[in-house]
Amino acid sequence: MKKYMMMAVLMMTAMCASAQSKPEPYFSFRELPNMLKWCPAPPDTVGAAFAYDIMQYMWGKEMRLKNKERTEIAIRDAVYSLECIMQEFSEPFGLKMSEEETPEIYRLLRDAKATCENISGFPKYYYKRIRPFMRFHEHTATPQFEPELRRNFSYPSGHTILGWCSALLLSEINPERADTILERGMMYGESRVIVGAHWQSDVDAGRLAAAVAYARMHTNKRFQEQMQLACQEFRIKMGLATNEELKAYRKAIEKRAKEKAQAKKDAK
Repeated sequence: MKKYMMMAVLMMTAMCASAQSKPEPYFSFRELPNMLKWCPAPPDTVGAAFAYDIMQYMWGKEMRLKNKERTEIAIRDAVYSLECIMQEFSEPFGLKMSEEETPEIYRLLRDAKATCENISGFPKYYYKRIRPFMRFHEHTATPQFEPELRRNFSYPSGHTILGWCSALLLSEINPERADTILERGMMYGESRVIVGAHWQSDVDAGRLAAAVAYARMHTNKRFQEQMQLACQEFRIKMGLATNEELKAYRKAIEKRAKEKAQAKKDAK
């Protein structure tokens, strides 16, 4: 009985996956904590902190020469997309993730990504920090992205915010794999230094911003409901869900479908 119920729930989920809506951030940038008020400004160019930034930039260049395998991972991490996040984190997470196969986890990460972008935009354009490869008139390990990087400022690292926030969210869904998930999350930020796109302090600030966004999202009711659905979906996919969890998941999916249909009807 449980097996058939699980199959029915998964079929319903797959049908819903084809109708994913646009990203809806859990908070606007005005509702998120202002990084200018609590996060340190980027280092000036004469102090010890900036000297460390330069040392890490040189370390990244050395890694590109000596560790080809790690550099290949860093190049993959340079693709800023939710698809990249789900692909790179599937192995440490312990379950293959995609929009089609895990639509509730996808929805959670999608709206979290939009929230992360809201927390980082203002400080980037306030500080207007130049990226390291531009300062040294060199190239990154991802030259195809350099035109876009030149138009976008360095502090904090948006890639790092996305990677670290995703790691925190996935660790909450599957705490048994938290160690490997968080390790991959740290690597994701480190990759920005290795390819030469960011200073180390950009990455450090990105991790702080991700943690703040993660904490703030937990105060949002829609986030709480979506996190519960993502956790239930994970347990169903892993064959761990109880009959009560299966019924609760199915009920929540049906409720959302009805609300969406009613909203369309009201809009006409």
